[in-house]
Amino acid sequence: MLALKICPGITGFLARQSRQGIILVSGTNGKTTTNNMLAQIMKKAGHRVVVNYEGANLITGVATALIKAADFKGKLEGDYSILEVDEAALPRVAQEVRPRMVVLTNFFRDQLDRYGEIDKTIAMLCNALSKLPETSLILNADDPLVAQFEKKTGLPVVYYGLGKHEKVITTSSGVKEAKFCPLCGTKLTYAYYHYGQIGSYHCTGCGFTRPQPRVEGFQVKTGNKTANCFVCCHKGVVSLNLPVYGLYNLYNALAALTAGLNLNISLTAIISALQNYTPVIGRMERYNFQGKPVFLNLVKNPAGFNEGLAALLETREKSDVFFAINDLDADGKDISWLWDVDFEKLADKEKYFNIFVCTGTRGEEMALRLKYANLPVSKIKICPVQKRAVKEVLSGTGKTAFLLTTYTALWPTEKFLAKIAQKERIYEAERVPSVS
Repeated sequence: MLALKICPGITGFLARQSRQGIILVSGTNGKTTTNNMLAQIMKKAGHRVVVNYEGANLITGVATALIKAADFKGKLEGDYSILEVDEAALPRVAQEVRPRMVVLTNFFRDQLDRYGEIDKTIAMLCNALSKLPETSLILNADDPLVAQFEKKTGLPVVYYGLGKHEKVITTSSGVKEAKFCPLCGTKLTYAYYHYGQIGSYHCTGCGFTRPQPRVEGFQVKTGNKTANCFVCCHKGVVSLNLPVYGLYNLYNALAALTAGLNLNISLTAIISALQNYTPVIGRMERYNFQGKPVFLNLVKNPAGFNEGLAALLETREKSDVFFAINDLDADGKDISWLWDVDFEKLADKEKYFNIFVCTGTRGEEMALRLKYANLPVSKIKICPVQKRAVKEVLSGTGKTAFLLTTYTALWPTEKFLAKIAQKERIYEAERVPSVS
């Protein structure tokens, strides 16, 4: 913040020293993981990279990452700057750094008190990117809100996506942001959904349809603490095995893989980097507490929360669950979005859960939401003191513990958890306090 006041153009001045260009990663969910996966790929290929590893993705966080990488004379030595950027901050950052490539993951409603409706955010991004003629886009083919950027910006595009697999659904009751065609307004027809509005879609009005991805995953398998698929691309078919939970992490990996291929990185190096990926703080980060597996995950909007719950349900074993919900500035003051999360699916599998411990500034509201989801009140506990809530969950009788938190609750939870539990894999990046 101080540097930006002294030298408002410092972000662009430093970033443009990257010898082979700047890559920006944005979208609602998955941008931190995608960004760090891509950074690991580039490092595996022998490149020197500058990264904002910890998700500090506003203009202040981006500037901080670049300043940390520069010497006292303001010289930055790096081949690439790979920077996660908040959707609202992307127009300013992109204008300053003039990226070689922008990767977009997905778009869902997120912190309406900050962003407003999603259509407003997307229009702002389209306008900003259309002014960058030398930029190429890596887009999620399965999200119509992302796929529209090809026609609305006129920029060169490479698509990634997932093909049909055994877990797709033909009707979706989850959070859908794209019921209507983003080009003509006709109601979209879906062959199937992966989750939310992510799936295979077609518009009968103007013909807008899911584009054929250049990089596509198929034969998807998730569960047992891993996510796997085969990947088809112009270099052949390879197996991808991720040491992390969740369908959404396959999307993150495919985005990073596509960007890597577009930067002429070998497929072998890409797969090796992804299969040895270590989650950053709060992205299904794994710990061990006295022999019990413990998972820490950030949740910040309905779509992301639903996918976190899906990963939780895949364990099929007794679990203890911790929810820390805050309503500070970085979380969003309005927590009504909790009512859009499908907690009812926990009630359908209630036998797998011993206890739900609710904490944070809005822990009571979280407990109330679980009650309305028809979970037994006897299994819901409110614990105002966050450290005590963590201890409560870790000392539970379940075989696994899941801790799901909003932004400002994540850091104190992680700090306390790191003192009493063993982190399974140490992430190589230095911690940068989040200013997201």
